[in-house]
Amino acid sequence: MSQRVMIVEDEAEIARLVELHLQDLGCRVTAVTDGESALDKARETRFDLVILDLMLPGIDGLEVCGRLRQLPGYTPILMLTARSSEVDRVLGLEVGADDYLTKPFSIRELVARVKAIFRRMRAFAQQSSSDPGPKCSGDLRLDPASREVHLGDRPVHLTAKEFDLLHHFLRNPDRVYSRAELLDVVWGYGFEGYEHTVNSHINRLRSKIERDPSKPERILTVWGVGYKHPRSHGADNGPGNGEG
Repeated sequence: MSQRVMIVEDEAEIARLVELHLQDLGCRVTAVTDGESALDKARETRFDLVILDLMLPGIDGLEVCGRLRQLPGYTPILMLTARSSEVDRVLGLEVGADDYLTKPFSIRELVARVKAIFRRMRAFAQQSSSDPGPKCSGDLRLDPASREVHLGDRPVHLTAKEFDLLHHFLRNPDRVYSRAELLDVVWGYGFEGYEHTVNSHINRLRSKIERDPSKPERILTVWGVGYKHPRSHGADNGPGNGEG
């Protein structure tokens, strides 16, 4: 493993601890202490992961996350914060964070989250190389290469996890996935008790892509089992689309 990781953390002891454990994984680590420096580094270097503290001097982590998402290419972001409210977690995910870890955190959990992100990105790269074409569901179009989604002519702004969920469903029409399976495939970890995360993401995704979220057509609930995307609604899933 030789991924390039940037740590954006103003607490020196935390930054050094995270850096040491990432180096043990074989990562090449760059550490900065403020948001402006992080953005400068991100413009100069393509990172495989950014570990981003929410509370930073100057511009905060939410602003940094939003600006990173405006740069070319897609870099996973793991957000760290001392805040623990649901509102703060949702804010972090809505601006583009891939995952969220609340301080104080277990270093073993952080390492597990990092490994899960790397596994997910490798799987995504393999899927994209073997099945690179856009996916369509009626007037909904998803482009894996640019990670853009359009509904007709209108762009649809999805969080990282919402995009990955939609992409997975479009690649695998008619297959029913339980919440635990979606956790494993999309989030990369199957911790018990996190199934509600899938529900909330499905609900937010429906609010953005369904004509009537209360009567979904693109992501259906299979009661007692899970969720699926019906093949009948995807008139054209793009060239090379497979069941995966």
